[in-house]
Amino acid sequence: MRGWSRVGTDIEIQHGFPHLETVRSAITALYRRLSPDTVRSFDTSVLPVEVAFSDDEDPYLGVQRVAGVMVRHLRLPDARMIVSFREMRHAGSVELAAGPEYFIELNPRFKTHRRDIGAALAHEVMHVCLHRLGLEFAGTRDNEILTDTASAYLGAGWLLLDAYRESSVSTQKLGYLTPEEFGYVLAKRALVFGEDPAPWFTSPQAYEAYAAGAARAREDARQPPLAAAGRWGRHRYARDRRAGAAHAGYAFEGRDPVRVTFPCPTCHQRIRVAVAGHLRARCGLCGTVLECDT
Repeated sequence: MRGWSRVGTDIEIQHGFPHLETVRSAITALYRRLSPDTVRSFDTSVLPVEVAFSDDEDPYLGVQRVAGVMVRHLRLPDARMIVSFREMRHAGSVELAAGPEYFIELNPRFKTHRRDIGAALAHEVMHVCLHRLGLEFAGTRDNEILTDTASAYLGAGWLLLDAYRESSVSTQKLGYLTPEEFGYVLAKRALVFGEDPAPWFTSPQAYEAYAAGAARAREDARQPPLAAAGRWGRHRYARDRRAGAAHAGYAFEGRDPVRVTFPCPTCHQRIRVAVAGHLRARCGLCGTVLECDT
């Protein structure tokens, strides 16, 4: 046994973007490990109908069916998920062994909360996917953030955000990202693939978190030296350029020519270009072509 992964239920909900830098590093790591072409091949998400349960479906057979959906979506044809239920504090766990069989355990509450089984399995099967890719971050927290980010960016993790519900009676959130961070990753995916997950949300709070995350994601494409930066951003950039001062996101280096480095708004790989006015830059990792005003 290599280790266990866990997601929490009935917990105090953290909001905002406290893990944003780790999330961005996770997106970069996905492009590096999978290749841009492979990432772009995940252009269609898991659909709601694929993980839906009927009222009379046996929960033991149903979890195996949904696990199969995740296996096929994540292209793990020789992996077999054996899912059972066990009393535990967390929502689920997976034993990361050598395979091809992987044992997943889910909290028995999912026998009655069946609409969230897809969310729990999206997280656990992604652990298996990353394990087989040999992609991991140091430390439990960062590795769980990588898992959530990968699940959302590759088309399964919208279910994790939809499982977020908060009221005066009860709360639930699956995964380690905040709701807004899930929204951010899903919005980054939507900008690349043109696929809007908003119509699939059944949770009003999930929709609100997605909107907040989308607003933050759009800011990435409006940061200097990108040409889409607003007036005040360009003014600040011009002042920093004259002073050779760094700012959040960009930094100047060298002389004759001076160069500016900044993160790609798609994959967050750093790009380095000459400070030479208006130009087009192509990200060396994901291939995104960017209009810049350096």
